Amino acid sequence: MADDELRGMFGIEGKVAVITGAAGILYTTISKALAGFGVKVALLDIREEAATGLADEIAGAGGDAVGLACDVLQRESIDGAAKAILDRYGQVDVLINGAGGNHPKATATAEMPFFDIPPDALRWVFELNCIGTLLPCQVFGRHLAERREGIILNTSSMAAFSPLTRVVAYSAAKAAISNFTEWLAVHMSQNFGPNIRVNAIAPGFFHTMQNHKLLYDTGNDYPDDIDAATGEVKVPLSKRGEQILAHTPMGRFGVPADLVGTIVWLLSPAAKFVHGIVVPIDGGFNAFSGV
Repeated sequence: MADDELRGMFGIEGKVAVITGAAGILYTTISKALAGFGVKVALLDIREEAATGLADEIAGAGGDAVGLACDVLQRESIDGAAKAILDRYGQVDVLINGAGGNHPKATATAEMPFFDIPPDALRWVFELNCIGTLLPCQVFGRHLAERREGIILNTSSMAAFSPLTRVVAYSAAKAAISNFTEWLAVHMSQNFGPNIRVNAIAPGFFHTMQNHKLLYDTGNDYPDDIDAATGEVKVPLSKRGEQILAHTPMGRFGVPADLVGTIVWLLSPAAKFVHGIVVPIDGGFNAFSGV
């Protein structure tokens, strides 16, 4: 295959991508990487200063980015962000739903048994992950439907494949994301044609601020605990961290850069017949039975 054909197959330059939760640890790396591939990135985050700061950093490196405050649980906020993006770029080609997360009070522990987890904490996790994905799909999905082309990429989790102990609400919420991804793929194709694709990635265990205390037996702050390029652990693991690595054939946690290649593939013409799937990016965790 000629170089020009290969570049065309994986080329994403010039696309306009909306990224929710863009200023989080994982999607900061992804946003910068996509900008480096020539994608125009609209960075949405509930923290306006973080979104605009990331946009300034990308622009300073020669990329095209805009940072906007957006609450993915408020339709009016998403509508406002969409208007600003369309005013600037004229269209949206890609929606990446990166907003999500867990809540400590929605995690079953010795101090907080499952039977006592407060409804508000459960509701917070379900709404952030499920509604916080569904609403942007409604707003930006309508634009893609009108154009009859585009790409939606959701963020599921290994917790959707095998429910993880303790994180009851998060596991259920991410399973809902996987199911919704399949539903939306069928809905878009049957109603708006074959040129809208919907998929999801399912990261395994990555070192982020969210799971820092679960993985390590230390109070050190991110990112001094782990080599950002290789995932090498530099401090003692917690018991849970040891269990996770023991069930991860590659023997390390993921680093944000590990997500980039899969995402570029899913956004590119190379994946033009890939639709309605959830791709594990987990170092083999899902493949290992434990024996």
